[in-house]
Amino acid sequence: MSLDRRAQAPGELRGLSIVCVGFADWDTELWTNQHHLMSRLARHNDVLFIESLGLRRPTLAGRDLRRILRRLTRALRLHRAADRLTVLSPLVLPIHRDGPVRKLNRALLRLQVGHAMRKLKMVHPILWGYVPQVEDLTETVRPRLLVYHCVDDIAAQPGVDRDSFQAAEQRLAVRADLVIASSKPLAERMSRLSPRVLYAPNVADVEHFRSALDPAPVDPAIAALPEPRIIFIGAISANKVDLELVAQLARLRPQWSIALVGPIGPGEPATDVSMLASRPNIHLIGWRRHDQLPALLRGAAAGLIPYAQNQLTASIFPMKVYEYLAAGLPVASTPLASLADIPDVRVGADAAELALILDELLRADSPAERARRSAAAESHSWESRISELARAIAPLLKEG
Repeated sequence: MSLDRRAQAPGELRGLSIVCVGFADWDTELWTNQHHLMSRLARHNDVLFIESLGLRRPTLAGRDLRRILRRLTRALRLHRAADRLTVLSPLVLPIHRDGPVRKLNRALLRLQVGHAMRKLKMVHPILWGYVPQVEDLTETVRPRLLVYHCVDDIAAQPGVDRDSFQAAEQRLAVRADLVIASSKPLAERMSRLSPRVLYAPNVADVEHFRSALDPAPVDPAIAALPEPRIIFIGAISANKVDLELVAQLARLRPQWSIALVGPIGPGEPATDVSMLASRPNIHLIGWRRHDQLPALLRGAAAGLIPYAQNQLTASIFPMKVYEYLAAGLPVASTPLASLADIPDVRVGADAAELALILDELLRADSPAERARRSAAAESHSWESRISELARAIAPLLKEG
């Protein structure tokens, strides 16, 4: 076993082996909780990251076809991605409704993960799942600890077999040694299934985003836009972003530049952004790497979270909340239950209300206010979150 339990301090996670089953590929355009957390844990632990099992039925869209081709070329090969983190691209069929196919997928996944563990010399690791299908690996991995990290209502995403996903989630929540929920709605739902739920909302790379306050160049695409610049960073997908609301906001405030930064269509390849592209003051900037984001936010007047109101977003805690705040930006959002008690996030029910809120935020903004918001975000860092997780996990390791 890779860990001397006596050396495991309550506020740190070191010397562990972790098998993590994610819901995205490692080199996806937009990093989420799983990427940020596992890349940091891999600084002091051995991590095997298992990429998406294809929970959403693929389409013939270019994004899905490219992903399928990439998976076929990388399947069955391990590659080192960062520090002590190794990535496995499992070869499974993206069909989860059919019983025989599910059985075949379980067998394929177990064979591939077992081979990877033997190659990495992992014995009784922590099994950390971002999807409930991790239950299929318990016999193969024989984990010393089973963690379910629930960060989204994945069953609400288009193309996901909701019934089989929810059934697996219920079984896993009952069985898991620890359930981590990233929003209060998710924590409330998980608490009906398990008494071992830790509420741990998404946080930010605070030091990285705080650099937006430093005097330095602004991203050229943002610098070229007229001020004030209202910015959104994230996936531009019809199932998550209220595209009509954004278009209405642009019509109400034609003097503003509304910059949307991110890939178009992740999770919803049919996303149509023509209504946005037709507005002269809406600018589709495209994707930027994580290290480039402070330069974008440095030139922004406010951060926007224009999420649609649906079952998917009802339980979401956007990672961009504390990224915006760490950068010092005032923040306006559509109503999200998870943001109800975040002091520096102002909520508007529609485009008209958001326009008035942003008017007020822009008038009240100042360098002092930006410094205050950034300082308030310091306690919502990945370092503080990992310490909290370590304090929850350390006693469970002693029991195991």
